[in-house]
Amino acid sequence: MKIILTFIVASLLSFSGIVSSQTHQKKMYGEEHRPQFHFSPPQKWMNDPNGMVYLNGVYHLFYQHYPDSTVWGPMHWAHATSVDLIHWKNEPVALYPDSLGYIFSGSAVVDKKNTTGFGKDGKIPLVAVFTHHDPKDQSEKRENQSIAYSLNEGKTWTKYAGNPVLKNPGIIDFRDPKVMWYEKEQKWVMTLATKDRVTFYSSPNLKEWKKESEFGENVGAHGGVWECPDLFPLTLNGNPYWVLVVSINPGGPNKGSATQYFVGDFNGSKFTPVNTKTKWVDWGADNYAGVTWSNTGNRKIFLGWMSNWLYANVVPTKVWRSAMTIPRRLALKAVGNELFLTSKPVKELDKITFPITELRRLKSTERLDLSGKIKNTGSKFKLLLEAKELADYSIILSNSLGEELTIGFDKKSNNYFIDRSKAGKTSFESNFVTKHTAPRVSTQRSTNLTLLVDVASVEVFADDGLSVMTDICFPNKPWESLSIVSSAGWIIDRVKVAGFKSIWH
Repeated sequence: MKIILTFIVASLLSFSGIVSSQTHQKKMYGEEHRPQFHFSPPQKWMNDPNGMVYLNGVYHLFYQHYPDSTVWGPMHWAHATSVDLIHWKNEPVALYPDSLGYIFSGSAVVDKKNTTGFGKDGKIPLVAVFTHHDPKDQSEKRENQSIAYSLNEGKTWTKYAGNPVLKNPGIIDFRDPKVMWYEKEQKWVMTLATKDRVTFYSSPNLKEWKKESEFGENVGAHGGVWECPDLFPLTLNGNPYWVLVVSINPGGPNKGSATQYFVGDFNGSKFTPVNTKTKWVDWGADNYAGVTWSNTGNRKIFLGWMSNWLYANVVPTKVWRSAMTIPRRLALKAVGNELFLTSKPVKELDKITFPITELRRLKSTERLDLSGKIKNTGSKFKLLLEAKELADYSIILSNSLGEELTIGFDKKSNNYFIDRSKAGKTSFESNFVTKHTAPRVSTQRSTNLTLLVDVASVEVFADDGLSVMTDICFPNKPWESLSIVSSAGWIIDRVKVAGFKSIWH
């Protein structure tokens, strides 16, 4: 009897602990403005994604983190893992500041050939390559590149005793190393942000680095410092290309932070663009410092920080600051004689969607009211719109407070747009109250648009990802109404609305 009672008490305590944990998580991830299907930190400050690598069925996401405040401070590498790019498990902080400085942005690779010699007993090392930023050094040499390694798939890390492995030659902004294995020449290639350009380095072992070339002087956008570069191959119709992604702050097309890209060729030493026209990964205000996961083969998956340095430190959240974009699959597409980078939400997102309604062959009579369809979604839903002919239209999200967020297309200017000027809290930063535009790249008569809404953000993927926009917003109540407004007589071939399950609850 005593044994049975002991078992019952233990079971009740265990169940109580589970309920308590679930209640705590529901409370933690249920705060005002907290996204429900995007990654956000449990608490405190987050910015750039770092060290993104795939190994043995697990996606690793490290990120810039300050665990003592909701504003930027001494940078750590925080860590989260996922088996599906959608649901995330928070892991212990991976890298802490040390005598060499804060742990700024960087990348991680799987050293399959054990070029570093860090591997032991058949264990393949994960190697993180990052910037040490010394706040005590006010000279132009305060940033250097260092490495750390893990022999237990990222659970714990050891910093290399010989750090830094790449010393600063005298460049005040010398950071954000993105490293890849260049198979053709059996070497590592580092793409490094160096003030107003990128510099390429190579190494046989991630410890000794040789400068190869520079790219970017007087090329592309130069309204601010270049940061967080990434170089990776993509193919189009069987033809190989290289894409160079570079973030810039400020100097984006819609003020503040943004990410540009170039398409060209890389021969192991030098990047040569097809043309030098400035193109943007995302035309919205809130997709910055994005890079791709390494070790994913031909599938290039991109993730960005969903904020902007114009207001990142002052957005109206209290427990945590900022979220990441949805992971996106990158590809190339030719329009006329130009090559463009496209991005679409990864297919894994379908795991957490559930159908709400699908309507076909709708003839617009100025306003199509879909409010009843999103009533119980908690401001987290997906809208798909398809039409054989493109016309002016606006997708309007609103609530009972009269707040509105408008997404649409203006045929006269040939621009997609997001207008968040009436979308809730805006007083924290004057530059937040803006209407953002993105040029339509596609020349097709038909169109499609995918809209992802998650409590305090919208992501727009138009024309199969040729025109992309991401904006955050802070409504004081959930979006309760959804309408599509257009000129009378416009035929919408399909409208599909789906809801999203929370990845936290």
